[in-house]
Amino acid sequence: MFKKFIQKKLENYVKAYFKSHPQIKLVIVAGSVGKTTTKMAIATVLSERFRVRVHEGNHNAELSAPLAILGIEYPTNLRSISNWLTIFKAARARINQPDDVDVVIQEVGSDRMGQVAHSGSYLHPHVAVITAVSPEHMEFFGNLENVAKEELTAANFSEVAIINRDDIPGEYAKFLTNPNINTYGSSAAAEYYVSEQDFNISDGISGQFIAKDWEEPADIEVKLMGDHILRTVAAAGAVAIKLGLNSSEVAAGLSKIRSVKGRMNVLRGVKNSTIIDDSYNSSPLAVSSALTSLYRLTSPQKIAVLGSMNELGDMSANEHMALGKLCDSSQLAWVVTVGEEANKYLAPAAKENGCQVRSFKNSIDAGGFVHSVIEEGAAVLFKGSQGGIYLEEGIKVVLHSTEEESQLVRQTPEWIAAKNKFFSKF
Repeated sequence: MFKKFIQKKLENYVKAYFKSHPQIKLVIVAGSVGKTTTKMAIATVLSERFRVRVHEGNHNAELSAPLAILGIEYPTNLRSISNWLTIFKAARARINQPDDVDVVIQEVGSDRMGQVAHSGSYLHPHVAVITAVSPEHMEFFGNLENVAKEELTAANFSEVAIINRDDIPGEYAKFLTNPNINTYGSSAAAEYYVSEQDFNISDGISGQFIAKDWEEPADIEVKLMGDHILRTVAAAGAVAIKLGLNSSEVAAGLSKIRSVKGRMNVLRGVKNSTIIDDSYNSSPLAVSSALTSLYRLTSPQKIAVLGSMNELGDMSANEHMALGKLCDSSQLAWVVTVGEEANKYLAPAAKENGCQVRSFKNSIDAGGFVHSVIEEGAAVLFKGSQGGIYLEEGIKVVLHSTEEESQLVRQTPEWIAAKNKFFSKF
């Protein structure tokens, strides 16, 4: 009851905030994967013209989302009445002060049916971006159609929706009721897309951003990697156009997008190796995209460190086996698995594909193994879920310098304490 009371108060404050500041635009980002990366990319581009508020973390739940929208710090003690009274005072002050931003960008999360729809009861976005429909929290959603119903709801309560043409199956268009919908992607099938012309690990991607609103494409250079990042770039460009940015502003903004910690972030490893840190979280679509990106690199040795994907429910075994079959023995010197599901299902499938495979119960041991076999100039992908996997701790073992540990996810004192407790079991 206490949480429900707090949640309702916060939502009412958000409604009052936008009512008092009608000129402030709200952009929301929903979807199965890629929300935080897309949100930050949009914020980077819009900052070319606007004052933007965006939370760098993934504050997208019932209590954290309203606070992120209002720009108020999430409390350390959720049971403290005095903390909440202080927050309520700050919210009232935010409502009554002059405009502090031009655009608010917020991700909307869900782990069961109805949560995205509830967001529409107090949010009225100018633009919604839907990043993907893919397996997530399947123990609650049950099937992919329910995931689609949930995530696409955000498109229907927004003025304008921009949806991923590549990662949302067309069959789910039946759930869309908003007539103001455009698509983005990495091919000409979408109305907003990026055409890649060149890529290298040092400079990133060069190419063109093509928009249905423009007669001529914009030449762009983006210091990022990953096939799926083309879609993120296209989404950011599309939102910027919807909010009135011109081609030069869009191109300048796209050039400033950088990787978010733990999301296809390129780090320096031992023996002049390249570490691709995608350790923030994991899902079938994200692993597939990450492997494709690894295969594109020119490197004398490639290693994939793949942790279990959590929250897949009854689909877990088949999804892990499917990813094992994507492990290409002609590309990978080693497949290293971490966690029960990956060890049980992904590893055997990769072995059947002819890969050399080693399995470990924890990421630190996996990192030690990689350190023992890594060769000069290798490329190593680390991709796994958060809970019980924590591949960032394995990355530490193969980093070129401890200074780069600051670029890893989950390095706050609270996270370190939780992980120390977890690893003490091994």
